[in-house]
Amino acid sequence: MAFSSKLSLSSLIEFCRILRHNLGAGLTLQHVFRQQADRGPLQVRPVAARISEEIDKGESLEAALRNEPGVFPAMFVSMVVVGEQSGCLPEVLAELEKYFLLQQKLRRQFISQIAWPVLEYLAAGLVIGLMIVFLSILSPANNKPFDPLGFGLTGFGGAITFMIGYYGIGAVLIGGYYFLTRTLNKAVTVHQVLLRLPAFGPCLSAVCMLRFCVALRLTMETGMSILKAMRLSLRATGNPAFESQADTVHDALRSGEELTLALSRTHVFPQNFLDIMANAEEGGRMSEVLENQAEFYEDETRRRMTILSRVAGWGVYALIGLTLIFMIFRIFLSIYGGGGVYDRLMQ
Repeated sequence: MAFSSKLSLSSLIEFCRILRHNLGAGLTLQHVFRQQADRGPLQVRPVAARISEEIDKGESLEAALRNEPGVFPAMFVSMVVVGEQSGCLPEVLAELEKYFLLQQKLRRQFISQIAWPVLEYLAAGLVIGLMIVFLSILSPANNKPFDPLGFGLTGFGGAITFMIGYYGIGAVLIGGYYFLTRTLNKAVTVHQVLLRLPAFGPCLSAVCMLRFCVALRLTMETGMSILKAMRLSLRATGNPAFESQADTVHDALRSGEELTLALSRTHVFPQNFLDIMANAEEGGRMSEVLENQAEFYEDETRRRMTILSRVAGWGVYALIGLTLIFMIFRIFLSIYGGGGVYDRLMQ
C-alpha cells in the first residue's frame, strides 16, 4: 500500500460531513468515495481513491478502512464499521463530526490561550540578550566589557550564546519528552507524572475525561459491546496513562465486575466521576449522564486551560523578573563593590 499520513482534524470533519450528507441522500458508498476521490478535500482524495478501488473489487468498507493504517483514528474506523453493520452509518457519522468539531475547538482554544505566554517567553530571551549587548556597548573601549550575568557573556557573541542556551532549555524539554515517550517507550510513566503536575495536570486530566465521556457515549449508543467500547474510549483520550489501563478494565469486566468498579481499578479517573457513574449505572441512565459529564468536562477544560495559561504567563514574568533583578544586583555590586562600572563609565 502507498504511504499515507494521518488526516487532519479539518479534513476528518469535512469528510464526515460529506459522507453523512451524501449517504443520507441515498447515494451508495461506491458513488460517495468515487466522488471524494475526484472532488473531495486535497488530503482526502488519494485515500478516497484507494478505498473506492477496494469497494469496487467487492471489499467491505471495514476491510478498505483497515487497509489504511494510521490514516484514520481508531475510533473513527470502529464507529464507521458498527454504523455500516447496523445500517445507521449517517447517524454515526453525524456524531463523529460533532466529536471531531469539539476536538478542533479545544485545540484552537488551547493554542490561543497559550500563545501569549509563549510569545512572552521568546521575547524575554531577546530582551535579556539586548541588555547584554547594551551594557557591553556602554563600557569604554579601553576597558573590559561589562559582564552583567557573571558568566563571561559580553557583546553580540555573549548575547547569542545566552539566547541559544535560553531557548535551548525549551528544546531540551521537548526533545527529552519525545526521547522518553518514543525511543525509551516510557510514555505511560511520563504522562502519569504530567497528570500530577500542578496546573498542567488538572488541565490534561479534564481534556482526557472529556474525550472519554464523549467516546463512551457514542460507542455505547451504537450497540457496541462494553468491552470494545471501553477499549476504544480509553484510546480516544489520546493519553498513554489512560490507554494503558485498557487491559485492567477489560479483565475486570470479563470477571463480572460492574463498570464503575472496573474503572476505579485504573486509578486515573476522578472520584466524583466514579460516584456519578455508579449512580448512573444503578439507575440505567448511562447515556444521559455521560452526555452531562461531557458538558461538565468541556467547561472544566476551558476553565483549567485559562488557569494554565495564566500560570504560564506569571511563570514567564517571574523568570524575566528574577533575571533582571540578578542583573541589577550585579551592576550594583560592580558600582559600589569595586567601582568597576562606575569608574569606567566616568572616564
